Amino acid sequence: MNKKTAALPPMGWNSWDCYGAAVTEEDVRGNAEYMAEHLKEWGWEYIVVDIQWYEPGAVSSAYRPFVPLEMDEYSRLMPAVNRFPSAENGDGFKKLSDYVHSLGLKFGIHIMRGIPRQAVHANTALLGTDVRARDIAHPNSICPWNTDMYGIDASQKGAQEYYHSLFALYASWGVDFVKVDDIAASRLYGIHAEEIRLIRNAIDQCGREMVLSLSPGPAPLEEAALLKETANMWRITDDFWDIWPLLYNMFERCEKWAEHAGEGHWPDCDMLPLGHIGIRSVDGGATDRWTRFTKEEQRTMMTLWSIVKSPLMFGGELRDNDEWTHSLLTNPDVLHMLRTSSNAHQVYRQEEQVVWKADAEDGSLYVALFNLSDETSDVSVSFEELGLSGVNRQKDLWSSQDSLLTDDRITQTIHPHGSVLYKLY
Repeated sequence: MNKKTAALPPMGWNSWDCYGAAVTEEDVRGNAEYMAEHLKEWGWEYIVVDIQWYEPGAVSSAYRPFVPLEMDEYSRLMPAVNRFPSAENGDGFKKLSDYVHSLGLKFGIHIMRGIPRQAVHANTALLGTDVRARDIAHPNSICPWNTDMYGIDASQKGAQEYYHSLFALYASWGVDFVKVDDIAASRLYGIHAEEIRLIRNAIDQCGREMVLSLSPGPAPLEEAALLKETANMWRITDDFWDIWPLLYNMFERCEKWAEHAGEGHWPDCDMLPLGHIGIRSVDGGATDRWTRFTKEEQRTMMTLWSIVKSPLMFGGELRDNDEWTHSLLTNPDVLHMLRTSSNAHQVYRQEEQVVWKADAEDGSLYVALFNLSDETSDVSVSFEELGLSGVNRQKDLWSSQDSLLTDDRITQTIHPHGSVLYKLY
């Protein structure tokens, strides 16, 4: 695997949080245009079409079970033309990808691991081998929440060839990012290591650089070596939504995974459910809404994701962003920390008070203080706990206020579920 792929944590937009399985080409183009005009200069670059782009009748995040899917003669799913008109005549995502590239952005898709059940039932052909769909299927390896696919038996002749044919197709479309689902932490079967390796081999031989993202989570910590060897990002949580307990629980996950972040491989805290979400989605316990996170919680999420160097994948309808949401995505100091800091780890946790730090590339230090309680609280950390000496200034990265340090301890009164983020120098 080329470690230069995703050398920095990927930043982009994913259609799931706002459109579920029902995103259309018009939605994708509109969000890509917004990103190109308003966010590209800040490092945002990926436009990712999430699940079931091959399902003509998809209407929300609630899947329709056992329905016919768009598929070519070689058992490969194709975009539904009624939702993606540029896919007509077998063009797939080529024209949409070309358009995204014309804006100076990169194009991504979501896939489920395995082979379509309808291909197996019809025993259709596979490109590049004389075996057929039924010969490579693992009918007892199924996704517990979606009926589209059977798993693939990696030991069978034709298994690798099928994945080669998939990624050769994606390369011909100009795909730059592939999110593979039901593979990193299946609720029934655990991580699917053999299929991960088949996919890694297929990407390496397809002739195009692609980011490999694995879902859902939580990925097993004991598989960290495999994940770093094969994937560019992997989910450390199940689907993350705008619910405080999910954000609260992320602190423990980040503490365990932070040491595994590095060039080309990033533990993934999942999408950012910010702005206008749930437009065609019923997940997360609500439908069409603005994020239920308070402003304090939104900033806490962005601070945690950025200091641990998680990929940043925005989940809302970009065209509806207000000034506040835009400000969260374009803070130059926070994004610089995301890209250039290292050695992030938790300094301490005392009940609901949490302190993290990370090294800056210029020898200074980033420090994040979090109040996870439901009451306003003072959070404090000493220079000794931070391993600091010889610094005399602090910059609040969110407010850009710079001030003189007059003590060898930082103490801040923080609102419930809130945080502060400093650079000490």
